[in-house]
Amino acid sequence: MNNRYYSLDVFRGATVALMILVNNPGSWAHIFSPLEHASWNGCTPTDLVFPFFLFAVGNALSFVMPKFQREGDAFFLKKVLKRAALIFLIGLFLNWSPFIKWDADHIVFKPWEKVRIMGVLQRIALCYLFASIIVYYFKNKAAYYISCVILLLYWVLCVLLGNPADPFSLNGFWGTNVDINLFGVTHVYKGEGVPFDPEGLVSTIPAIVQVVFGFFTGQYIQQKGKTYEMLSNLFVISGVLMFTGYCWDMVFPINKKIWTSSYVLYTTGLAIAVLCILIYLIEFKEEKGKWSSFFDVFGKNPLFIFVLSGFLPRLLGLIRINNGISPDGKPAYTTPFGWFYEHVCKNISTDLRVGSLAYALVLITFYWLIVFWMDKKKLYVKV
Repeated sequence: MNNRYYSLDVFRGATVALMILVNNPGSWAHIFSPLEHASWNGCTPTDLVFPFFLFAVGNALSFVMPKFQREGDAFFLKKVLKRAALIFLIGLFLNWSPFIKWDADHIVFKPWEKVRIMGVLQRIALCYLFASIIVYYFKNKAAYYISCVILLLYWVLCVLLGNPADPFSLNGFWGTNVDINLFGVTHVYKGEGVPFDPEGLVSTIPAIVQVVFGFFTGQYIQQKGKTYEMLSNLFVISGVLMFTGYCWDMVFPINKKIWTSSYVLYTTGLAIAVLCILIYLIEFKEEKGKWSSFFDVFGKNPLFIFVLSGFLPRLLGLIRINNGISPDGKPAYTTPFGWFYEHVCKNISTDLRVGSLAYALVLITFYWLIVFWMDKKKLYVKV
C-alpha cells in the first residue's frame, strides 16, 4: 500500500458536502429530524458535521506540520497567522455580505453595527490558530495534557461562572455575557430568541481540542502506516472516547451550542470511528469509485465552496420575484432560490419535508458541478 491517504480526502469532502446540505434546506420549518440540530442538549447527525470538519482540519495539519518544523518559527507564524486571519475575515465578509438589503421598496446598506462578529469560519480560524500553536511549540505528551486541562477547566468554569440554578442552559451559560461585553449585543447572534452565539468566543475554547485530537489521529496514521494494528488501535480509541464522553454527559451534558467537553470527546470518538471505516473500505479493500469521487472534489476546494454556498443565496436574495399578495394586502416577493423551492420542490410531496430535502439535494448537486468543473480545470482556491 502507498502512503497516500485518499480516505482522509473523502472524509473531509463528505463533511463539507454535509455542511452545505444541512445549511440549505428548502424550508427551515420542514426538516427531517436527523437533519435538524438538537434543540439544546443531545446530539443529532447534523450536530456531528462541524466537529468532524474541525477534526479534519487537525488531520490536514498533521501533514503540513513537519514542513513548519523544518522551516522554523518565523515561517510557521507567518503561514498560520496569515491563514487564520484570512479565514476569520472571510467569515466576517460572509456575515456582512452582500452589504446591501431591501428595506420596503428601497435598497439600503447593511450597517456594520448589526453584523455578527463570530461564525463558523471565525471559529475554524481561531481553532486552527491555537491548535497549531499548541502542537508546534509543545511535544505530543504536553499537547495532550494541555488539551485535557482545557476540557476540564472549561467544565469547571461553566459550573462556577454560570447561573447556579442551571449553568448549562441557554440563559445560564456564562460565555454569553463574555460575548456581549466584548462584541456588544448588536454583534451577537439572536437566532435562539435571545442574544446567544453558538459559535461564541468562550465556547470556541474547547473546540480547539477537536483540532488537536484530529492532529494526533492524522499523525498516528502516518506513523503506523496502513496496517491493521493502526486501524484496530484507532477503533479502540474511538470507543474509549465515545464511552468517556457519554459518561461525562451525566454531569456535563453533550451540547453543541455551548460545545461542552463531553461533546468534544463523544464527537471525536465518532469521527475516528467513521474515518476508520473509510480507511478500511478505501485503503484496505479499495472500495472506491463514483461515491468516493463525489465527496473528494468537495474536499479539494472546501473553503471556496462553503463560502459560495453561503454567499450565493444572500446575493440572489437581492433579486425580487413577484409572488402575489401577502395577507396584509402588500405585494409579496420571493427570490430565485425561493421560487424554485415554492414552485418545484414543494410540490413533490404532500410531506413538505420531502420537498425541503429535495431542494437541499438539488443545491448539493449544483455546488458539486462547480467543484467538479474546478477539479477538471485544476483550479484550487487555497488560503
